[in-house]
Amino acid sequence: MLRVPRDRRRTRPPLRKSLFGRLLAVSALVAACSVAATAWIAVQTTSGAIRQEQGQNLTADARIYDSLLGYAAGHPTWEGVDSTVRELARQSGRRIALTTEQRRPLADSASRSSPPALPPQASAIVDPLSVDTALSRTADRTGGAAGRVDPRAVGPFRLPTAERSALQRTAERNAECLSRVGIAADVVRGPSGRPRVQIVGNDPDRVQNTRCASEDLDSPTTTERKALATLNELADACLKRQNRTGIQLNLDLSWGDGSVPKAAAGVSAAVPVPVPSVRTGEDDRAAASCVDTARREQLGSYVASPALLFIGDEGGTTVPGFDLSPANTAKIAGAAALVLALTVGATVLAGSRLVRPLHALTGAAQRMRDGEDSAPVQVTDDSEIGRLAAAFNDMADHRARLEAQRKDMVSDVAHELRTPLSNIRGWLEAAQDGLAEPDPAFIASLHTEAVQLQHIIDDLQDLAAADAGALRLHPEPVRIEDVLAQVAAAHQARAETAGVALTALPAMADAPSPALWADPVRLRQAIGNLVANAVRHTSSGGRVTVRAYGSSSATAPGGGDVVVEVTDTGSGISAEHLPHVFDRFWRAEKSRSRRTGGSGLGLAIVRKLVEAHGGSASAASVEGQGSVFTLRLPTDAAEAAGTAEAAGTTSPDDGGRYGPDQV
Repeated sequence: MLRVPRDRRRTRPPLRKSLFGRLLAVSALVAACSVAATAWIAVQTTSGAIRQEQGQNLTADARIYDSLLGYAAGHPTWEGVDSTVRELARQSGRRIALTTEQRRPLADSASRSSPPALPPQASAIVDPLSVDTALSRTADRTGGAAGRVDPRAVGPFRLPTAERSALQRTAERNAECLSRVGIAADVVRGPSGRPRVQIVGNDPDRVQNTRCASEDLDSPTTTERKALATLNELADACLKRQNRTGIQLNLDLSWGDGSVPKAAAGVSAAVPVPVPSVRTGEDDRAAASCVDTARREQLGSYVASPALLFIGDEGGTTVPGFDLSPANTAKIAGAAALVLALTVGATVLAGSRLVRPLHALTGAAQRMRDGEDSAPVQVTDDSEIGRLAAAFNDMADHRARLEAQRKDMVSDVAHELRTPLSNIRGWLEAAQDGLAEPDPAFIASLHTEAVQLQHIIDDLQDLAAADAGALRLHPEPVRIEDVLAQVAAAHQARAETAGVALTALPAMADAPSPALWADPVRLRQAIGNLVANAVRHTSSGGRVTVRAYGSSSATAPGGGDVVVEVTDTGSGISAEHLPHVFDRFWRAEKSRSRRTGGSGLGLAIVRKLVEAHGGSASAASVEGQGSVFTLRLPTDAAEAAGTAEAAGTTSPDDGGRYGPDQV
């Protein structure tokens, strides 16, 4: 059986051996299995659908968004967008709904009279002045801050028919001219209606060496000059609010001299709508910001207001639903059954290992309650339950020892009281029957037995008071030499009768007489018990010596202890019996009576009295050579008083003090 060392019973076991660690490991295992099964189901059932629909939905959504964004860029309101929405829904097979930012319906492709409710989150916001670059196919054609404005939103820059036709003819002549010299070129019309010549291969340097360039295509028309002037005023007003110098905007919305390198006259690279050039420097950044703000302000009345776009399937939902097909249902059922089996198995295994020692403890406790002898509970590990079982075994052993001591004490008390009571009863019955005369010798015999009975009762009362913390002390300054002399004088006659030499040695000449703070009556009682015990166990011709001396103590720095030693040359005590000399009713020879071996309470009383003074009692002996009993008492008055007061042994009055005859 494994026993846990005493110094480890108050410490926590390692986490890997603790009950908490095991429960934590089981919970983590179950949670990991659950998470893994859930993740596996989610991946298996949704990854295919996501891969299948992701490409289609993203492409269709981007096309729908871009189409509606172009409509908003070319119309000041959303009136008439319903036909566009339905056509886009027919082409994509999706449900498309447009609402205002306050969620007031603008258009819905759902054909029902009561269409399904829209989700709380919109798919996108259709705003030509703030384009979602992730969905728009035109926003990536421009860069910088102005790239968030849809290039199809031209507003007042849209050319009338006459100006557009004139520029178209000029661009076509330039393209024909370039074709004749071997340069492939096309005429491309921008969102505002302004045509431009686009070189195939995008090599404008070859045009510099031809005579096909025309300044007419680079010059703003009347409509463009008017719109450009308005835009310039708005940008300058913005800069003025920042205490900055105004700028002069060009047709390509650049400013300053040489801010953007110009292409050949009448020829443009593949940039349909120019934007403000972003240059380094705080002034350029402020100018770019103001141009962008002015452009949004100028275009605000020419484009439709922002709208919420909702794109979903025809059933009204916005994400693909989970298909509970037979295959998916089987996967879910199988994974759930596996997780349940693992959970039940782990719980049963852990529970059985935890409950088995608890059942053993419960059975042992019930047997102890019924008064049966309980076998020790087996301890197999160093966990919390193992330590509980070890503590229970210790408690059972201690209880068994206490029960044995209780039975022995009851038997000893009965035996000790029976002897004097039997003697008293016998003498009284003899006197009653006329067999004994009540002469002085008769009375003296009865008195002797009564005194012995009173001593037993007094000893038991002292021990009971010490156990209950009710033993009262009356400390005062005491000279230990005086106490030793009084004890030696009190026991001198008994020692002479036994043929034992009793001597109280004085203190050393070069050392001051030890003094301490103690109850002189209780101190004489303790030392007297030791002397009486030593005289009783020393044969005729032996010697008993009592002495006291001072000793330094680590527990009482600056004070020290007074050590009292009672040494005899008697029979001694064996090493087997020495640890029990201060136990109650203990005798080395069980056959001894009170007349020959004492009651077995004297040394127990000595230990209790010394401990009440804050000291300690010990014994050393060699069998056949004698014994040495040592009392160690503190000389510090505060320490002794504090110890006695903590034990509840001091009393402010003088009531109940023992007289010299009780030593």
